[in-house]
This record gives sequence, structure tokens and C-alpha cells, in this order.
Amino acid sequence: MIVLLVASCEEDSVNDDALLSSYVLGRTIEKGAVIACAGSTTDAAKVLVFQYPVNGASDAKVYETKGTDIDENDFSNYEKVMVNGTPFFNGYLQQFDRDLNVEKWIIVTHELDGEIKLSNPIRTKQVSKASKWIDEVNIDQETSTMPRFTWIKNQFGDNAIYFQVVSDAQNNLLSGTYTLENTFQYYNTSNVILNITTETPPILSVGTEYNFSLMDVSEDNWVNLFVLNKKFTVE
Repeated sequence: MIVLLVASCEEDSVNDDALLSSYVLGRTIEKGAVIACAGSTTDAAKVLVFQYPVNGASDAKVYETKGTDIDENDFSNYEKVMVNGTPFFNGYLQQFDRDLNVEKWIIVTHELDGEIKLSNPIRTKQVSKASKWIDEVNIDQETSTMPRFTWIKNQFGDNAIYFQVVSDAQNNLLSGTYTLENTFQYYNTSNVILNITTETPPILSVGTEYNFSLMDVSEDNWVNLFVLNKKFTVE
């Protein structure tokens, strides 16, 4: 965890949030504290930005650079964009839709406990490496009610981590986890390195239909690969 206190030069100055550098001026911030990533749709100019709003977080903002040929760690290069978040997995995650003709760096922020929390910079690649949308996932149900999901390892290169979601027919998130391996078994966290599931996942019901979703995420937080709501019936 990195905590940085940025001191204001003027005690009575009022921060403007148009630039990220102005927004954080005089505030306590935490870098890398917002879980966020972005990927593209089949429309090459459409970028989807996702963030995980932890309990109690508020005032989410999205900041973008004008391009990628800049220092992505210099907050003065980021300008706020006016965009409203929409619920993803019925609000467990938040989605921001952006129409971008050029590739950019993006930082997502929110406020929590009087501090500004920031995501790591996200490098959009909607032109150079558009996200792939597939449904190629193997589902092994040898252990009843505990399906194991396996997918091709690093299929499109540049993988750093995998994010997987099991949801019900109403798209409510039941399990949200991150692994380094290209496999995940429901209700088994032995290879999970980050778990955003806030409650114990329910036991799946035999004969009931559920969904599996996957994001293959790069080190700079771009989603190389999406699997969205692949349906399966529990055995």
C-alpha cells in the first residue's frame, strides 16, 4: 500500500478536479487502491472501463490522457471526463463506457474514509490490440456442485492475471476471484490470489443454470480476452 500526502501551497486554496493533479492537491491519496481495468467491444472505438467499488466508496471519477506518448505517472497529464457509471453484475462492479478514437491512459478514482483512492494507470489498446470475445472454456463437473473452469493459457499474449466470475441467471455475482493460473474451481480458493467476494458463495444447485465470465488482463490493466456469461447447468 502506498499512501502519499500532497501538501497544498496555500492553506485556503480550493481544489479543482478538472486535472487529476489538482484534484489530489492537499489530499491524502492511495495509489493502486482501486481495482480497475478496461477492454474494447466489437466496435473498435468503444472502450469499457470497469472498477470494483468497495463498500463505502463514493464519488467515482474517470481521468484520461490525450494520448499514450506521455508519462502515465504524472497526474497533470490526466483530465476528468464527464461519464456516469452503470451497474455491471447488478452493481457489484461499475462500468464506464467511452468512445475513444485514440489510445489513452486512464485512471479511475473514488473516495473512501476521507482519502482519494486511485487505480493503477490503464493503457487502452482498442486500436493496437482490441479485446477478443470468445466462449472457449472447458467446464469439468466431476465434483458435483463444484465445477472447474479451464481456458487456454495466455491465448492472446501479454497476460498478467485472470479475473473470473460465477453468476446466477439474474446476473448476480456469486463469486469474484483472481488467479494467476488458467483454471478456477468454484468454492475452492486454493489458487486464488485476490477474492472480491464479500460473502461466502452459495452452494450451486444441481440442475440449475448459471453463468461463467472471464477477463484475461495484462500488466497494464487491458483486457486481452473476454468470456461473458457462458451458460452451464450444474451437475
